Amino acid sequence: MTTDSLFTSNSSPSIERRGLRDHVYDRVLDVLLGPGVEPGSRLSIDTIARDLGVSPTPVREALVQLERTGLVSRVANKGYTVAEPLAADQLESLFDARLVLESGSAAIAARNPESILPALEEALAEHLKLTAAVHDASEAGDIPLELLREYFAADWNFHHLIFEHTHNPFLIDMSEAISTRVHRMRQTVATGVSDAEEATAEHRAILDAFSQGPEAVEAAMRSHILKVRDRARDDSVR
Repeated sequence: MTTDSLFTSNSSPSIERRGLRDHVYDRVLDVLLGPGVEPGSRLSIDTIARDLGVSPTPVREALVQLERTGLVSRVANKGYTVAEPLAADQLESLFDARLVLESGSAAIAARNPESILPALEEALAEHLKLTAAVHDASEAGDIPLELLREYFAADWNFHHLIFEHTHNPFLIDMSEAISTRVHRMRQTVATGVSDAEEATAEHRAILDAFSQGPEAVEAAMRSHILKVRDRARDDSVR
């Protein structure tokens, strides 16, 4: 099986020439996070380029970027394929890393609450808006891939802002590695949309904890990550 037909089914016009790699990355990511792709499916650079109306170069660059996330794999002499989902032990290791990095980063960011709170309030408002949109789309029977991507971006943006407000370049670099693996987690389990209301409530609890100091923020973030891990475990065995 290949993913070629999944691109031709999209009726949107050819991608504009500016920012091609980012646009191609988003379009391929939409397919990888969607329901119609199987592990091992081949990703033909030439076919994707033709379907999206671009040259092979931005497609190749996008696939290189996606390989770093673990969503695609490159096999010598065979090209790119859709990667296998995260194994159970890999999922556990990802959450162990998130517990250490995100809880500690939350405590550091909480040292200067006045600088981060407005950004977090705005991020949570966007997350809530997209949660409502996802709920409405689900009730209608279909969640568009673009909306799915926007929801995931809003969800992660809340976490990214906390890393950013540590003002620690090493932690910010580590957050990029975590964010790419979270994409792969979403390929493995349903968590990310099915737990939207729980996630926003937990983000609110983190935000509210800033009034109580770094230890409270660290505990709230730790509680959130542990709950996400429990939900991911439940989803992965269904």
